[in-house]
Amino acid sequence: MTLTYRYLPDLHQEATVQPDGILSRVLHNEGGVRTVIFAFDAGQELTEHTASRPAIIQILSGTGTLRLGADELEARPGTWAYLPAGLVHAIRAESPLTLLLTLLPKE
Repeated sequence: MTLTYRYLPDLHQEATVQPDGILSRVLHNEGGVRTVIFAFDAGQELTEHTASRPAIIQILSGTGTLRLGADELEARPGTWAYLPAGLVHAIRAESPLTLLLTLLPKE
């Protein structure tokens, strides 16, 4: 049996910020785990929404505001957040921002 893997030497090369836009790209989708990289231009946002499964957000570059439930929190390189399924959340980029979203299997 051959085991396959995927190696990305630089996540920043996987998502280029588009002028006045948001780019998303699926990097992995297997075994109930889906990993998506997002690139936001300054001023772009994903408005309040929920997910049907738990998720982890990791900010790779840039700055913004992350809303988790009623809390507005700073988002900057190194920020990490776990979101349980059903939590209302949103993100707004204050500067060009990239993040990694990992959707976990339903609990």
